[in-house]
Amino acid sequence: MKITKIESRGLRGATPEGGWSNELRPEDCVHTLVLVHTDEGLTGLGSVFTNDALVKAAIAVLEPLWRGENALEPERVSEKLHQHMFWLGRGGSITHAISGIDIALWDILGQATGQPIGRLLGGRYRERVQPYASLLMHQPAKMRDDLLAVKAQGFRAFKIGWGPFGRVSAAMDEAIVKAAREAIGPDNKLMVDPGGSDAYWPNGYKWAIRTAEMLLDYDVYWFEEALHPDALDDYIKLREHAKLPITGGETLTRRQAFQPWLQARAFDIVQPDVTKVGGISEERRIAWMAQENGVKFIPHGWNTAVGLAADLQLASAFVNTDLVEYLTGSPFIDDIVADKWQLDVDGMLSIPAKPGLGLSLDWDAVKFYTTG
Repeated sequence: MKITKIESRGLRGATPEGGWSNELRPEDCVHTLVLVHTDEGLTGLGSVFTNDALVKAAIAVLEPLWRGENALEPERVSEKLHQHMFWLGRGGSITHAISGIDIALWDILGQATGQPIGRLLGGRYRERVQPYASLLMHQPAKMRDDLLAVKAQGFRAFKIGWGPFGRVSAAMDEAIVKAAREAIGPDNKLMVDPGGSDAYWPNGYKWAIRTAEMLLDYDVYWFEEALHPDALDDYIKLREHAKLPITGGETLTRRQAFQPWLQARAFDIVQPDVTKVGGISEERRIAWMAQENGVKFIPHGWNTAVGLAADLQLASAFVNTDLVEYLTGSPFIDDIVADKWQLDVDGMLSIPAKPGLGLSLDWDAVKFYTTG
């Protein structure tokens, strides 16, 4: 089964806010869908956390390497693409684009074999997993209202991130977390992500260790991206001295970039993004490396329904991956799928058992958000 064509389409018109200092507009494109076509009629779905112009250019650069390749060998084909791109910027937009191609190839392999990707990765440890609702931070009153609305949808785990946290005052930070804990109650999980990868993040180790102490008072489950994404030494100290789990890794790409962080135990929980790191093939290797170094693997998932479907399959294949991120309020998660995501009575999300990603898109909605 040969690859004949790869298409890409950027999602626009309802791009959710990112909480960044340079805020996104609805018409901005930061997520791109990829379709890999074959000579036997099977088409695979992928997703890339990158602007569509960059993805389109990367696919064109990679074309001599993927055209005519065996679509049933995702890991070998993706590694071939990585290996030949050292001189065009490993780890950037080229790697991001390979992520989408790789996800789509795994989807094709699943369809061809009649198996869900999780089983092809070695086996399914679970049939459902807990999603945590991921939403931006706001002033305390709005934070409370936003969380109450999401809690009413059935979520039992919540991550609040970015916004004013770490950017106004320690009193504001605590007021936000206090309002969040009061809204979700004492029995649900609460995670905090100040967004240390934001442009010109102003805080360092001493802020992070003080803030970690405050978060303990509100039984926060983990502290994510507390530092600048290049501050390896400070992350090592923070993980060693903070009394709650420290997480990060969403800005890293390729397994080689994760290696020093995992070997140094800079994280308690590592969070690679399957739509950035090189796809399912690369994320699986990162997750194995995490296991070998005593670090828990929980996927980062601020992207699309296709990215969420890939995360669900990965969660099924790793014994300790008991959470996945669910970006709330995004049409690119909720509206582009034919079968809507549904939480069960326990606030859990079923992992599709259909072949491949197990995902069917609403193509009318896809056309709407990709301008046709």
